[in-house]
Amino acid sequence: MPLDMLSLSSLSMETATTPAEGVGQNLVDPGGYCNATTDHGIDFAKMLEVKPLPMQPIHTNRSFDERALSELISSGLSSPRPLRQLETVKSSECLEGLLLSPSIRSGSLVGTPNMHHSFEPHPMISDGWDALRRSLVYFRSKPVGTIAAMDPSEDSLNYNQVFVRDFVPSALAFLMNGEPEIVKNFLLKTLRLQSIEKRIDCFTLGEGVMPASFKVLHDPVRKTDTMIADFGESAIGRVAPVDSGFWWIILLRAYVKSTGDHNLADMPDCQRGITLILTLCLSDGFDTFPTLLCADGCCMVDRRMGIYGYPIEIQSLFFMALRSAKILLKPEGEGKEFLARIDKRLHALSFHIREYFWLDHAQLNNIYRYKTEEYSHTAVNKFNVIPDSIPDWVFDFLPMKGGYFIGNVSPALMDFRWFAIGNCMAILSSLATPDQATAIMDLFEERWPELIGDMPLKVTYPALEGHDWRIVTGCDPKNTRWSYHNGGSWPVLLWMLTAACIKVGRPQIARRAIEQVEQRLSKDGWPEYYDGKLGRYVGKQARKFQTWSIAGYLVAKMMLEDPSHLGMIGLEEDKKMKKPCLTRSASWTA
Repeated sequence: MPLDMLSLSSLSMETATTPAEGVGQNLVDPGGYCNATTDHGIDFAKMLEVKPLPMQPIHTNRSFDERALSELISSGLSSPRPLRQLETVKSSECLEGLLLSPSIRSGSLVGTPNMHHSFEPHPMISDGWDALRRSLVYFRSKPVGTIAAMDPSEDSLNYNQVFVRDFVPSALAFLMNGEPEIVKNFLLKTLRLQSIEKRIDCFTLGEGVMPASFKVLHDPVRKTDTMIADFGESAIGRVAPVDSGFWWIILLRAYVKSTGDHNLADMPDCQRGITLILTLCLSDGFDTFPTLLCADGCCMVDRRMGIYGYPIEIQSLFFMALRSAKILLKPEGEGKEFLARIDKRLHALSFHIREYFWLDHAQLNNIYRYKTEEYSHTAVNKFNVIPDSIPDWVFDFLPMKGGYFIGNVSPALMDFRWFAIGNCMAILSSLATPDQATAIMDLFEERWPELIGDMPLKVTYPALEGHDWRIVTGCDPKNTRWSYHNGGSWPVLLWMLTAACIKVGRPQIARRAIEQVEQRLSKDGWPEYYDGKLGRYVGKQARKFQTWSIAGYLVAKMMLEDPSHLGMIGLEEDKKMKKPCLTRSASWTA
């Protein structure tokens, strides 16, 4: 949707007025900037003086869930790191063929001409880094993000902005390549934008809401930079981005894990930013479930797609953000209170998702035999789901071996669709138990044509068609069947798939998906998404040179090359979250 950048009265802005220090060569010219973000007396140079911690040796004979991540990944992930030999194993359960040659530092994937390596990197790597660097956005000569897309053949609309969720794979790529400055700048900039008053018409949004995106305007005459944020007032449907705050917390933890720079997270402003986000999520209300109630279009699926309620994508990101916040918050003052609330919510949320969102063959058979109109706390069919509402496709789709977290669970409703982000992030956050994570990987292997196809990865499955499409999407011309968010294939999801595969000990799945991507993605101009049941066709409205498609590929390659990078985005299982015992109803039919 176009964003009228000339009408600034309805948008949130941050303006700089000091003389420009230079003109960048990228899409957005850097210019002058006042001391708005440095008025707290922060010594940025001192904060960057972080000593890298020693790396632990890598063992490839067990999956990540069979041992603590701390055994595999040390807290010091900053570059440079020494070269190390990795053990090659043959079992598919033991990271089969993870590295067939000695491990090379991830910097080798940059494709810089003056670097010498023991192998010839794929030409897509060099092209990808060149394109990623061209997408950089500057604010007073400092990089603060990457624009969504650089397609010269299409109107920019809002693709010339820095989106919080879109920047995450770019940030991970720069962190893995030993370039944390842009990530730090982004975190501080978006943190400052959080403090701006956010209004839509006559209504003021919550103080903790993070922007969906921002844009930098440079005035060469006045030599000023202006940062304009969108908190949903310009989005399709005017929906606030629930996921932005979660991604910000997750990225802050990734930055700290990569650099060892705890000073940034310990800043009073960062601590306050985290608590403001958590306040929005942990406030008391009328909720009877620990999950978050959300509007349609509040996350990556940003158009009407029937996810209103408790979408699995938001719940997985919520869980990941809570666990990340638990690591980042200081156990004193307000932070101590929030840590207690986080523990309580994590326990309830993990049980709720694992118990009620999980679907495998046995659970499907149970739901198929549900009785209805059950009362009391011993009811098995707690949400009064009518078995006849189970769609026909799910009986054929769900194999005997495999399972996944369904899209939504609410009163009298189960959305049986597959959502990639929710399931991949459930694995990375350890919201999924080890058995559930393995079952999700089994599902990928059993249903490769449906979920991976010719171009990874289906964001949702299956597509809404006919009457369902008309009712659920409101006849959305962009979300037609097997296109965009309605069953489209998104290359950016490759990085999540790769991380999840490595964590579960099934890197061969990721390698196969990456090989498929390398056959077409660069040749097709790095499209935003692909259409069709198998993802064979460049999306009819897909932008070319989509930045997160580029970054997603680079991150996937670097993680497969150096699995220790998983420590930035993966969390080991919390053994304290034990599954409570349930009392089954007398009406249960075995």
